[in-house]
Amino acid sequence: MFSIIQAAGWPIWFLLLASVIAVALIIERAVALRRSKIVPAGLLQTVAAEMRRGALNADALRRLEMHSPLGRVFAAGLRNASSSRDVMKEAIEEAGRGAAHDLERFLNSLGTIASISPLMGLFGTIVGMIEIFGSATGSGNNPQALAHGISVALYNTGFGLIIAIPAMIFYRHFRAQVDGFVVEMEQQAIKLVEVVHGDRA
Repeated sequence: MFSIIQAAGWPIWFLLLASVIAVALIIERAVALRRSKIVPAGLLQTVAAEMRRGALNADALRRLEMHSPLGRVFAAGLRNASSSRDVMKEAIEEAGRGAAHDLERFLNSLGTIASISPLMGLFGTIVGMIEIFGSATGSGNNPQALAHGISVALYNTGFGLIIAIPAMIFYRHFRAQVDGFVVEMEQQAIKLVEVVHGDRA
């Protein structure tokens, strides 16, 4: 493997760096975007029960805010529970936009790596081709040596695609996850508004 990297030339080092960053981002997002951390099951029922008992003081709201992104949305709404339905919804929407932004962290970086890795690989291949055809070793007169040189230059393109394909798959997967979490948070926040304003038991 190391001999292939050496043969492919200096452009492949940028691809290796991109691959390390992509793997790190994928692992980080896979850990961060777990359902139990974003939209914990039963949180709405717990909050509603505490609200009925009158246990939602300032400390409880702070704990709720730190609990999860859904808790952050709930806490924003409950701080405005005494206001009108519209004010409460507006506070929830603001908190929801902030939570959605946090959930999307690093996704643009992963998408960028997925997009530019094939281009970086193509750049490496072009550099390799320039070196092959511009060399004074006479490989142009030796078809076998020329074919070997071209195959080595194509390592960069292949490596760029090896990075880009999984990065794009995970980018799309995480993007769909975030969209699903945002929709679920919106639905649960609406239920909380209905509970607070007496439209739902």
